[in-house]
Amino acid sequence: MTDGHGHGHLVSFDPTETEPDPHTPAAGRRAVRIGIGGPVGSGKTTLVAALARTLGGPGAGDTVRLAVVTNDIYTTEDADFLRRAGVLDPDRVEAVQTGCCPHTAIRDDITANLDAIETLEERFGDLDLVLVESGGDNLTAVFSRGLVDRQIFVVDVAGGDKVPRKGGPGVTTADLLVINKTDLAPLVGADLDVMRSDAARMRGELPVIAQSLVEDPGAADVGAWVRAQIAAVDAPVG
Repeated sequence: MTDGHGHGHLVSFDPTETEPDPHTPAAGRRAVRIGIGGPVGSGKTTLVAALARTLGGPGAGDTVRLAVVTNDIYTTEDADFLRRAGVLDPDRVEAVQTGCCPHTAIRDDITANLDAIETLEERFGDLDLVLVESGGDNLTAVFSRGLVDRQIFVVDVAGGDKVPRKGGPGVTTADLLVINKTDLAPLVGADLDVMRSDAARMRGELPVIAQSLVEDPGAADVGAWVRAQIAAVDAPVG
């Protein structure tokens, strides 16, 4: 098994070419990798679908060239959901079956995920972005920085407004915290102001976005944050 690092790509030189696209491996860059983690049922896969539709789907405007890796323990359910949703070419979705606790494959032994990313980058050499979705896990699940450049952690109001103040590495250290399903707050008795305040206290200057994919199916704010990361992250090959 390869380790997924430092694989070069043979390219032919054409003296008539202009300056190369800065996102291609030929220009010494690779796709930016963003991990999406969070507890079971928090809405990670639905968020991935929304981002794929908004950033890379038909009518996305300034289209981002993206692909997705999903992680499930024994099934390919999340990958199958995304393929059925039609938000991306099915070949742009790769499934990893971890066979163990999801955090193992995103933090401890990331080989299977690196292999899946390498497969996508070989299949589509012009990628700007790879989203790596973790299988559902608890508040301790974080991605290895050897796997992703940025991490989004997703919690939802159904767990109660106490979730952000419980902390954990996912809540406190992720580059972006998403408080999802805000439309359910009145139904479950969650106080969004408390959740926002606790999240800000636990995270300091790190950003928090509260959203409802019912009210905003395109996840516009998260999509804008992802675009900013693509623009800002220097992701050299190797």
